[in-house]
Formats: sequence, structure tokens, C-alpha cells
Amino acid sequence: MTKANRTGVHPNCKWTFQGLHRVLAFGFGSGLSPISPGTAGTLWAWAGYLIAEQFLNTHALAWITLGGFIVGCWICGKVSEELGKQDFGGIVMDEIIAFWLVLLFIMPANIWMQLIAFTLFRFFDAAKPGPIGIIDRHFKHQENSSSPSTHTQMIWRGFGIMIDDVAAAIATIFIIFIARVIVIHLGWI
Repeated sequence: MTKANRTGVHPNCKWTFQGLHRVLAFGFGSGLSPISPGTAGTLWAWAGYLIAEQFLNTHALAWITLGGFIVGCWICGKVSEELGKQDFGGIVMDEIIAFWLVLLFIMPANIWMQLIAFTLFRFFDAAKPGPIGIIDRHFKHQENSSSPSTHTQMIWRGFGIMIDDVAAAIATIFIIFIARVIVIHLGWI
């Protein structure tokens, strides 16, 4: 990704790997994908979860996801401050944590259910229908100042970056839950 922003920073591998907060925000480099960085970050999340579940139980994964959300508010806010106070497309920690939330609720699941969850999540995250779009627009329209942000403003911006993806995850989980109830009710499984 070579797009510049209003601070003149060009996120690349060298810039990203100069700080742990950047590495995490850019999904270990997956957010540097020149095509659909959000999708690349979600694919990274999927692979990471499948590996992590081989070594950790569901409770540990849930705590990591919750901790990732809390720390992610600061990380995403800090990196967006460095990039000019925006929800920069390469910041994919929000997709990673939100998709881990989806996987926490649907696993164990076969590859087809995981693929459906991935597709639904990417749809809700990209299209931002209904409440997801309202949340996204609310936080994007709050930034007006070009002066440096306070620590609280930075965390609040990071929360805004994270929460619309969590809303997309909740919508995905809800649709999958409804589909499962219908399938069970109809006796298809």
C-alpha cells in the first residue's frame, strides 16, 4: 500500500515493522495488501484462529479476543493518529478481532460454515448496512481538528475504528444463528 495520507506517511513494510503497535494494527503486514486489505486481514485472522485453537481452549481465545479489543482501541487510535486521524484501510486489527469474535461463536464448524461466516462478515464490514453504517459514520464525522489528539481522543477514535467491525461480527453471528435455527426446525440436520 503506497497511498499517502495527510501526514505524508506512506505505510510500507519498513514503517509498519518499526513498532509493535503498527505490526498489530496492520495485522502482521496483511493490511499492506494493495488489494482489499480488510479481506487480507480477515484471512490472516481466520488462519491465525485455526492455528491458535490447536494450542488454546475456547476460554483462552475469548480472553485474547476481549483483550485484543481493549488494547486494539489504543493501538488503532495511536496508529490512526500517526497516519492523520483516519480509519486508514491498512489498519486491520479491527477485522482480526471482530472475525475472531465470529469464530468464537461458530466453532467448531466445518469449512463451509467458516466460509459462509467469512463471506457474511466481509459483506457486513464492507457494505456497512443499517446500524453498522450508522456507527461507522458517527465516528468518522467526529474528527474535525488538525491539532494533536489527547490520549482520550486517541482511544475514542480507536474505539470507533473497532466498534463498526464488532457490529459487523454481531450481524454475522445473528444471521448464522437464525439460519441454524431454521435448518434445525426444518429437520435438515
